[in-house]
Amino acid sequence: MGFLKRIFGGRTDQTPSPHVPPGYSQANDISQSPTGVELSVSMGEQTLVQLTGTTTFAKEAVTDLALRHGIEGDGYFEGTGTLQREPENKADPLAVAVLVEGERIGYLPGYLARGQAISVDGARAVPVQIFFEMLPKGPRAEAWAWLGNGTAQWQWSELDRPPMSSGAKAAARHRETHDIVNEALAEGGARATSFKAGMVKGVHYLQLVEPIKQLKREGRLEEALALCSAAIEGAERGREGREPAPWYTEQAAIIHRKLGQHDEEIAVLRRWLKICPSNRREGSRIKARLDKLLP
Repeated sequence: MGFLKRIFGGRTDQTPSPHVPPGYSQANDISQSPTGVELSVSMGEQTLVQLTGTTTFAKEAVTDLALRHGIEGDGYFEGTGTLQREPENKADPLAVAVLVEGERIGYLPGYLARGQAISVDGARAVPVQIFFEMLPKGPRAEAWAWLGNGTAQWQWSELDRPPMSSGAKAAARHRETHDIVNEALAEGGARATSFKAGMVKGVHYLQLVEPIKQLKREGRLEEALALCSAAIEGAERGREGREPAPWYTEQAAIIHRKLGQHDEEIAVLRRWLKICPSNRREGSRIKARLDKLLP
């Protein structure tokens, strides 16, 4: 049984659909994934937003809030928060903090904070939900705010919780990518043709991101490298005149480096540059990495 079949069981049509937040559609515009690959995901007027900083600088405030409400271990809080500007914030004078019962539990993402109609001295009440979970590395909390009008339409609930651990998040990302690929194939037409071009042995290269990461975490570098090679081939086929998605080449180069395969590392980087449009080579991370390897 081939490595792709071992991972996916030869099936690409039975992964459960992921939760999709209100205001999002998987069938319209294009946005960039963290790997630099274009995925078909569009965002309308964003009304549901996950807060930033909840598990870092706001950790103590969130913990105090949980203790105040008798929340221990895996818990849930839903209530009213307040949006407030922080002009004294040295990192971002336009930052918008989210407070619950006087505790600063996080911030709106910067791109949203700038568009909020809140004066320096003003404030705005918004529904807020917080999920708590005890993980092996310690407690974790994640929070969301509803910025729209009317009753909040939450993506998650007390009984249907979001993924919190790194493993659960990776699985959710993989399911979401899997669902996007299946949706594109089922749609037919030009979009299906585009996705089919990026497939190797029935698996789209986007679906190999999380398996590659997992194999690397487990130290199974040869197997991870095999998946990188398949993904590189798929990315080249599906590039449609653009540069292939570089993440897979970068991962292959990293693995070659760990395996002491200097010539192979250079070769995989040159492969990407050879197929990349000439105006996209300079300034790329691939070119920078190769330059460091050559005398």
